[in-house]
Amino acid sequence: MAQGSTSASWLSRYAWFTAIATLLLVCSGGMVTSKNAGLAVPDWPTTFGYNMFLFPVSKWIGGIFFEHTHRLIASTVGFLTIILAVWLWRSRERPLRNLGLIAIGAVIVQGILGGLRVTMLKDQIGIFHACLAQAFLGLIVFIAVITTNFWRSLTNEPVDSTKTAGLRALSLAITVAIYLQLGLGATMRHQHRDLAIIDFPTANGVWIPDTSAAALTKINAWRDTQGLSDVTAFQIWLQMAHRFLALVIAVAVIAFCLRVFRDLPGNTALRRLSVLWVALVFCQVALGAWTIWSNKAADVATAHVAGGAIMLSFGVSICALSWRLAPAASKARSTVATREKLATI
Repeated sequence: MAQGSTSASWLSRYAWFTAIATLLLVCSGGMVTSKNAGLAVPDWPTTFGYNMFLFPVSKWIGGIFFEHTHRLIASTVGFLTIILAVWLWRSRERPLRNLGLIAIGAVIVQGILGGLRVTMLKDQIGIFHACLAQAFLGLIVFIAVITTNFWRSLTNEPVDSTKTAGLRALSLAITVAIYLQLGLGATMRHQHRDLAIIDFPTANGVWIPDTSAAALTKINAWRDTQGLSDVTAFQIWLQMAHRFLALVIAVAVIAFCLRVFRDLPGNTALRRLSVLWVALVFCQVALGAWTIWSNKAADVATAHVAGGAIMLSFGVSICALSWRLAPAASKARSTVATREKLATI
């Protein structure tokens, strides 16, 4: 039993290591986009005709450095994922085996999308590439969570199912909303090289932007004098949707935290995670504002991307733990019913 527990602990540690490597990959991809270095290397899977792993370090300069290192990190994550999948397969638990196979499939598709983004020169592929990267990170984090010994111990913790039902639904809704928010962010980053709205918290000096033809003509005339690219009504409202959804997510995360403290005061894990989730929300909002005020400085914008990925990771973890409490609640309810039945005999 002790040997099996030790093996499970090492599996969990390795899964978390893979998750951290995946987060680094997401940050690297964000830097590539922020630096407009996505096409710094024009060929794929080779790098200027070289085997990717034999490309001379002396040529890692400018945008090539960011694009090439992104490819190397992606290859490393792919290798780590294969090892993780093999390890999960050896566990002989069907759900873990399936998750390992899904992870391998996702990392292969992700690599192909990255290559097609280079060879086909389509921004739309970049959007799907970014969204799949976040989904893949969520999957690896989920695997890391469910392979912990703490995860297994949760089934023995009795809770009130009437209180956990609302928490499960809310945590799932927030996590889905965060993923949609990341999708909006990816679309914004790949649709337009400049900010569509360059002020915050207002939008072009007002709270509700005017996107009529006359207003757009005026806005773009001013942007031309500033050396900024023209914008469309769609791009402006896309950024407004991103801001509005950020507000909704912030309110929902705070509400979730308050509800955890009210309904599950004894659950230390969820309490701590929900507090950190709230802290992350405030950091993410600050980074979003800073991205605009800095005119999308590469390091700030990439930090904002990383913050979004961490927010999603927390969402997946909290959602998983909230749903894990359901069997425990059912078990507790069944035990109470059995005791009551025995008491009547």
